[in-house]
Amino acid sequence: MGHAEVDSIHVHPVKAFRGLSPREAVVEPWGLAGDRRWALIDHGGKVVTQREQPRLALAAAEPLAGGGLRLSAPGRPPLTVEVPEPAATVPVNVFGTKVEGVPADPAAHAWCSAYLGFEVRLVHMDDPATRRPVDPEYALPGEMVSFADGYPLLVTTVASLAALNSLIAQGPNAHEGPLPMNRFRPNVVVAGTEPWAEDHWTRIAVGDVVFRAPKPSGRCVVTTTDQATAERGREPLRTLARHRRIDGKLLFGQNLVPLSPGTIRVGDPVRVLE
Repeated sequence: MGHAEVDSIHVHPVKAFRGLSPREAVVEPWGLAGDRRWALIDHGGKVVTQREQPRLALAAAEPLAGGGLRLSAPGRPPLTVEVPEPAATVPVNVFGTKVEGVPADPAAHAWCSAYLGFEVRLVHMDDPATRRPVDPEYALPGEMVSFADGYPLLVTTVASLAALNSLIAQGPNAHEGPLPMNRFRPNVVVAGTEPWAEDHWTRIAVGDVVFRAPKPSGRCVVTTTDQATAERGREPLRTLARHRRIDGKLLFGQNLVPLSPGTIRVGDPVRVLE
């Protein structure tokens, strides 16, 4: 596969908010340190994402020392949120999986609710080591995940995005392309592979850290959301449906589960082990 390496790293402190792009990140068993440890829930405890609320793309959360956040969004004064004391938890429904979360301060609920225009609560995952197992159909015993959609990390490749953009350019919605990688909200972007190489990975090493690749990522309407404007289009789902529909899913990217701890850095070599 030639010389593949980490092109960029992305961490999303609050699920569905804008991501950050650090030069390096610590890999914990349940994902990158600080990735999706916070989420919004509605009055019934269901996680609120860009699926229902594309404007979340414009909200940002800057991590603070000690694990707190500084929230910012268009038209709202910034708000500092401390990590809540792990007292009473509330049930959180992440796409059918029940997990416990610790509610943040009421001021954080009020801030997020005012931004979205309906009542939500901000919750924190206090202990990812015990709160939420990976989907048992694809997990090994003891594998855990944060508030991410289903797996600790998502990897995508520069070559696959280029291939997808060239397909979009040939299609009826060519004016929507080319799309940037942030539509897919990956954690790790790899350069130097063949297009769609990631489909076939089952184990890879990123620097010294080894990952298992249980299954490719089926994509949803969030990918049609412009992460800079929160406007929705038709791509990439139209093109994925024509060219990348496998077992009823529209595939782009590969899910990863860490098999060893460590730190990954931009520029790290990526090796396919299986």
